[in-house]
Amino acid sequence: MSPIRVLVADDHTIVRQGLVSLLMAGGDCRIIAEASDGQEAVDRALELVPDVVVMDLSMPRLSGLEAVRRIHKESPRIRILVLTMHKEEEFVLPVVRAGASGYLVKDTAASELLNAVRKLARGEVCFDPHAAKALAEVYRSPKPGEEGLGSLTPREREVLHLVTEGHSTKEIASLLDISPKTAENHRTRVMQKLGVHNTAELVRYAAQRGLLF
Repeated sequence: MSPIRVLVADDHTIVRQGLVSLLMAGGDCRIIAEASDGQEAVDRALELVPDVVVMDLSMPRLSGLEAVRRIHKESPRIRILVLTMHKEEEFVLPVVRAGASGYLVKDTAASELLNAVRKLARGEVCFDPHAAKALAEVYRSPKPGEEGLGSLTPREREVLHLVTEGHSTKEIASLLDISPKTAENHRTRVMQKLGVHNTAELVRYAAQRGLLF
């Protein structure tokens, strides 16, 4: 049987190296790449097309959530397992909607992580009990704003990301090479779709859903 080709993305070197060692010890995984930020994870995943990406959520340059979204959009055959410290339900649904096939917290036993990678490689899904419960609760009682997050365009998600990094409208316009008026229009539409009324609420919304790093 061919080994499972895995990409490990985590910005903490010690954690990433520990995951690599653990997965290699399982005997049926081959680590084909490592990434220390979200953008590198996207670039390496699209270049090498691993069977499974093990992805942290809180990473620099590009959040793990946005990295999941971009990888899934460009190469949906790549299976993505999110491995994070966050147990709260606010983090789970956006990740699933972005295209992840699994969600585990970092206090998961080594055997469960290996089992999850194997499940994803077989085309199955794997969610730990916290994530499974959160998904069930959210789908039973969707919260205001959850639908809005999924309706953001790629450009609006970029603007959201830059706003949460503390950039002004003028700075966002410069970074995205658009006019300040266009940047302001994007910002306004983001807030309308998410049901928030100012930057503080927008940052709070992003923090509650794991969109910050």
